[in-house]
Amino acid sequence: MQYLEGLKPKDRWYFSFGTTMHSCVEHFFRVDTPPPPSLEDLLGYYEQNWLPQGYASPEEESRYRDFGRDILTQFYEMHRENFRLPVALERNFTIDVEGIKLRGIIDRVDKLESGGLSVVDYKTNRELFTAGYLADDLQLTIYQMAAESIWRLPVEQLTLYHLRSNTACSCPPRSPEIVDQARRIVVDVAEKITRGEFPAIENNFCPCDFPEHCPYYRHRYLTAAPPTVRQELLPGIAAIDAAERYADLQTRIKELQAQLEEARQALVQYCQDESLNRVFANTCDITYKLVERTGFGEEEVRALLEPEGLWEKVLSLDPARIKQLLADESIDITLRNKLESLRRLMSTYPQLWVRRLGGDED
Repeated sequence: MQYLEGLKPKDRWYFSFGTTMHSCVEHFFRVDTPPPPSLEDLLGYYEQNWLPQGYASPEEESRYRDFGRDILTQFYEMHRENFRLPVALERNFTIDVEGIKLRGIIDRVDKLESGGLSVVDYKTNRELFTAGYLADDLQLTIYQMAAESIWRLPVEQLTLYHLRSNTACSCPPRSPEIVDQARRIVVDVAEKITRGEFPAIENNFCPCDFPEHCPYYRHRYLTAAPPTVRQELLPGIAAIDAAERYADLQTRIKELQAQLEEARQALVQYCQDESLNRVFANTCDITYKLVERTGFGEEEVRALLEPEGLWEKVLSLDPARIKQLLADESIDITLRNKLESLRRLMSTYPQLWVRRLGGDED
């Protein structure tokens, strides 16, 4: 929507705040020779480069302006004593990934005492970064690839610097296997871009600034949903009456199931025809997804595992046993990656989820 259709997103305070803080920490390190700028100079630069866009009120802007000043004051006190010039700041890069040109900007690169490199990326996230977050961060992996390509030196440390708490969260460099996985992700995304495949993926940040274009939210902007008939609650009744009621409901269930399937087919067809992922009614909304079921071809898996003496572990292609094999760290990662690459799309089927206005999901 933003890059191809040219739609302009709304101003967000966290983008303004993050950009301001990035600019200031860059200013702190961007000197020809030590020492760094004084605290007065740093805070003066902060005031001159403050971005006011996106804040909900003058009061909110003022609170974050004071908060940013406190962060920079602590940052200055922590880094002025052992100040060292970095190798690079806000370094633009372009790397070649199987013929694909991938561009980006690294916040900071330092040279360690060992002679290797340390990549630092500044973040203004609310929460401190966990070990799992660091290990899974694709951005750091790509920065490692870029740094080693530019300077021909090994990256020995990757860091997400949490500016809100002035905490450097570091981890070891990525293994060759992780770098290869990142390359495959880049190639896969680039191929989908080339084919014009941009499937809507719902997450915690939805809806975005363009809900009227999204298959999960567009229906709300198309038409008013028809009223929904509400079923009466089952009254309290005697045991004999309950038995009669039970038998009658059993008969009605079959009729309702037929009606339910008819309504389901109509909704699925409507969503497919209109390229929607969600339909809004008065008391609920219904989400549609085409669920994929993946699996493995027996001949391919047997050809791969039998020479390694592992075929006996997955006889009859039990999906649970293959899953255990993929998670078994005692088996060579290259073999596990090859096995994962054999996963195939076996079938697809439509599925609907009902969410009541109160938040319950069926």
